[in-house]
Amino acid sequence: MKIATWNVNSIRIRLEQVIDWLNQNPVDVLCLQETKVTDSQFPRSPFEELGYQVYISGQKSYNGVALISRQPLLDVSTGFTAIVPNLQPEWDEQKRVITGVLDNVRIVNLYVPNGSSIGSEKYEYKLRWLTVLREYLQLLLKSHPAICVCGDFNIALENKDIHDKAKPDNHIMASEAERQALRDILTLGFADAFRKFTSEGGHFSWWDYRTAAFQRNLGWRIDHHYLTPVLYEQATSCMIDVAPRKLTQPSDHTPVVVELGI
Repeated sequence: MKIATWNVNSIRIRLEQVIDWLNQNPVDVLCLQETKVTDSQFPRSPFEELGYQVYISGQKSYNGVALISRQPLLDVSTGFTAIVPNLQPEWDEQKRVITGVLDNVRIVNLYVPNGSSIGSEKYEYKLRWLTVLREYLQLLLKSHPAICVCGDFNIALENKDIHDKAKPDNHIMASEAERQALRDILTLGFADAFRKFTSEGGHFSWWDYRTAAFQRNLGWRIDHHYLTPVLYEQATSCMIDVAPRKLTQPSDHTPVVVELGI
C-alpha cells in the first residue's frame, strides 16, 4: 500500500500537476492539504475519471483537506468533533482533519495550523489545536492499532529537518513549545516513517517561494508520515518526491510517499 501526502496550495490552481503526478505515481491514497475550495467546487471529475474515490472537507479560500483513494474508504469522518466528545464545534470551523479506513489501516490526513508568529493568537491556537489532536488520536487508537497520520504538520521536529542557513531557535515551526506538543503526540506510539530509512539532514518537503529557496535547497521537512508500531514494522520505504517542486507555478510543498508491505 502506498500513501502520499501533499500540500497542494490550491487544488484548482495545481489540478493539472496533481493529475499528472497521479498518472505517473498511482498511489493507493493521496492525502491533500490546503485545497482552498468548498466541497461543491472541488474538481472531483478528473480524479473519478482516473478511477479514484474522492472524500473532501473544504472551505472557501483557506485550509481544506481531501482523501483521494483507489478503493472506497470505510468510516470516513471529518473534523475533531466526530471523535472527541463534548468538544466545542468551533474546533471544526477550519477544515483541517479528515480520516478513513482502507484494508484495516486508518489514515488520518491533517493540515496543522501554521501559527503565524511565536506568541501570536494564531500560535496559541496552534498549540491548543495540537492538544486536541492528541486527544483525538488517543481515542482513535482504542479501535485501530494500525494508523498512519500524515499531512502538513508545519513543524520541523529536529534542527536537521531545516536548512543550515536558518536560525531555528524561536522560529515559528521550530519553537520548543511546538516541538514538545508534537513529541507529546508521538508518545502515543507513533514513529516517523521517513527517519526509518533516512537519518541524515538535508531532505526537505517545503521551500519558501521567496529568495529562490528551492533552487538553493533552503528547505524545511514539515510534511510527515507517522505510523503506529504495526505499520512502522511494515514500512518498506518513505521518500520525498521533489519533481513537482521543479514545475512552473508549483506548490511550495512536494509529495511525500510511504510504502507499506500490505
